[in-house]
Amino acid sequence: MEKFFDLQRHGTTVQREIVAGLTTFLTMAYILAVNPNMLGKIGHGMTPAAVFTATAIASAIATLFMAFLAKLPIALAPGMGLNTFFTYTVVFGMGYSWQLALTAVFLEGILFLFLSAFNMRESLVNAIPPNLKKAVAVGIGLFIAFVGLANAGIIIRGVGSVDNIIKLGNLTNTNTFLALIGLILIIILHSLNVPGAIFIGIIGTTIISIPMGITSISEGWKPYSLPHAPLLFKFDFSNIVSFKFFTVFFTFLFVDIFDTVGTLVGVTTQAGLTDKDGNIPRAKQAFLSDAFGTVAGAALGTSTVTSYVESAAGVGAGGRTGLTALSAGFFFLLALLFGPIFVLIPEAATAPALIFVGFLMMAPVAQINFKDPTEGIPAFLAIIMMPFTYSIAEGIVYGVLSYVLLKAATRRFNEINVVTWLLFFVFILRFFLK
Repeated sequence: MEKFFDLQRHGTTVQREIVAGLTTFLTMAYILAVNPNMLGKIGHGMTPAAVFTATAIASAIATLFMAFLAKLPIALAPGMGLNTFFTYTVVFGMGYSWQLALTAVFLEGILFLFLSAFNMRESLVNAIPPNLKKAVAVGIGLFIAFVGLANAGIIIRGVGSVDNIIKLGNLTNTNTFLALIGLILIIILHSLNVPGAIFIGIIGTTIISIPMGITSISEGWKPYSLPHAPLLFKFDFSNIVSFKFFTVFFTFLFVDIFDTVGTLVGVTTQAGLTDKDGNIPRAKQAFLSDAFGTVAGAALGTSTVTSYVESAAGVGAGGRTGLTALSAGFFFLLALLFGPIFVLIPEAATAPALIFVGFLMMAPVAQINFKDPTEGIPAFLAIIMMPFTYSIAEGIVYGVLSYVLLKAATRRFNEINVVTWLLFFVFILRFFLK
């Protein structure tokens, strides 16, 4: 390990890397509860147990690729926001089957592999204006928080009046009250800089839910078992030639790429691994690891896998090499044996995690240039259209459309690149061709 990961040159040790890997795992282990809970709502064969297995294995595969191929201290798992888009927009909103949604994820992963292998990803990254990139992250955060608030019953659909499209729910409801307890617990733990605050908050809330009668443990229940079989190769290619499908496909690709870029830049900079020009070491291999994880995840039956910014916690604990990722990947595999614990976790315990992750994703809003209307208005539309239309895709569409129209109207054509023009025309066509 010393020779392969070059631990001495990075000023680290095997023990420190393993502790860092465990720290990273604990900060992102909440996905093992949130993802099965969310995708499991789809039903029709997509069960929480199968999604849990797919989530754990896909996370381990992608993280081990990152360990051995890119040798970076970054872990991967199905992305928050992408799983929300998969469930609430593509399946519940557009009416697509989960098999077709998995097909979109699979094809996106294949294209991501191609773009990474031939160093073409920069074209797509540069196609989206910087302010719009930040707005998409903020909009996804609001969307995730909105879903969490609804799942908790803190907000509910209004009835009988246009003045109450949504309104405050009954906070004394048992499930809603438990969700509020969970949210307060996560906020306190995070404020105290406790590693794994979200995960600990979910587990703590689940324990509280047992005496409250929300979670029941059947007689003979065991916290460990052999993993449930995943949903292998459940693809549907019957309806992939349409502009509607392209929007879904592009949104998966877009968010996956920028999630990965943002995480790689942030975590490697924090770890002091970038060169004097700010370039990421073995960036191509890191992108390939992300793409391999997405393809594997789709084949196993889960939404898009992406790099996790929570990896910064492991870096903060001293992780500097791929051994940190190797350790995190091992813990994901170990978690496979404890599926009954994660499947037991109620929605009232995972909803606070969604709300809090939404808060964490709001940070880029301070960097958006709202003083320039041609930059601020598209960013604003991208942000608000995601929660209001219940669709991440619509936020991206209206952000791109308004950006091109405003830049063209003010004769700032030099700020619109070729790829952005192409996306503009594709998104216009989608209104006429379904």
